[in-house]
Amino acid sequence: MTFIQTMRWFGPNDPVSLMHIRQAGCTGIVTALHQIPVGEVWSVEAIQQRIQLIEADNHRYTPLTWEVVESLPVHEDIKKGLPSRAQYIENYKVSLRNLAACGIKTVCYNFMPVLDWSRTNLHYEMPDGSLALRFVWEDFALFDLYILKRPNAEADYTPEVQEVAKRKLEGLTAEEIATLQNTVLLGLPGSNEAFELATFQGLLNNYKHIGDKELRENLYYFIQQVAPIAEEIGVNLCIHPDDPPKSLLGLPRVVSTEADLAQLMDACEVRANGITFCTGSLGVRADNDLPKIVERFGDRIHFVHLRTTKREINPLNFHEAAHLVGDVDMYEVVKAFVIEGKRRKEKGKKDAQIPMRPDHGHQMLDDLNKTGKDKSYPGYSAIGRLKGLAELRGLEVAIERGLL
Repeated sequence: MTFIQTMRWFGPNDPVSLMHIRQAGCTGIVTALHQIPVGEVWSVEAIQQRIQLIEADNHRYTPLTWEVVESLPVHEDIKKGLPSRAQYIENYKVSLRNLAACGIKTVCYNFMPVLDWSRTNLHYEMPDGSLALRFVWEDFALFDLYILKRPNAEADYTPEVQEVAKRKLEGLTAEEIATLQNTVLLGLPGSNEAFELATFQGLLNNYKHIGDKELRENLYYFIQQVAPIAEEIGVNLCIHPDDPPKSLLGLPRVVSTEADLAQLMDACEVRANGITFCTGSLGVRADNDLPKIVERFGDRIHFVHLRTTKREINPLNFHEAAHLVGDVDMYEVVKAFVIEGKRRKEKGKKDAQIPMRPDHGHQMLDDLNKTGKDKSYPGYSAIGRLKGLAELRGLEVAIERGLL
């Protein structure tokens, strides 16, 4: 098959167990050492401990392997281009060498300032009663203008959006305001701890003099330093697109379009400088032609996230749709990858199969009732991802058989 089927696992405290992932039909695990502070070196010992956890039952059951690191985070000082970035880049190189020494060859990262992915609702009810992730522009404006009260935020929103946000605020309870605040400020995937509102503006202020041009320069500098090392040791780096793919909170975002990807690929032309192709992130924008992007950058795509979003009446709003519906033409995307995999195989490439994981499944069935330590991270419940993977697996098999 074209794809190596994987799922994200957040480590020993993830309520979705390795056995759950195995029984979903996966052979690959996507994980990270979330316990290590951003910027510190991932030691061989720590990496091997995680490998031992993943492979502990391989002698009894279908073997699992640590297929992809998601993510090896990039320190904010690198994104800001501070003098201290030199040490953090060196640490990053050491971590890459240690991962390679342990046999892990695919490393995902992102370059989104301050926040990772952003949503305004983690429990949006779908017509079938399942719950999805949603982003509503007016709700994000409400947070920015009236909860965070970011200086000069008005410049980022039309008068109409500001008025809608103000009216919404007047109708919210204190509990609803707190929920929106915590949703927007939710930290990295794998963590249920949000940023603190009292200190959040200070984090934004650190980017006061960093615009689109400066952030691009800092990204290209970083990749020019680390990608040649990755190429030398046989590791593929793959950047995750911005999610959502637009500027938020006055912060630039520079990995949102096909043109952004082209500039990054040109900035360092080694194959190790690659892409995590996330159909959900890129698919939010109607101007991104996803099959065309696969055809153009296929050889530089080292990891795939398959999910689809649905733009609403206001196209700035979207929610996570079921994997085979929504605005992403999943048939054409998977077909493009099947063709790419066939091309790689014909050329004798070792990575003819591409790691893929179903992303952001709906919360459904028994997962709706789980609480406490049994409640999974938003978008990463077991059953919704199982459903998505089953649909994607069937689509992949049908396309491959049709192309024989």
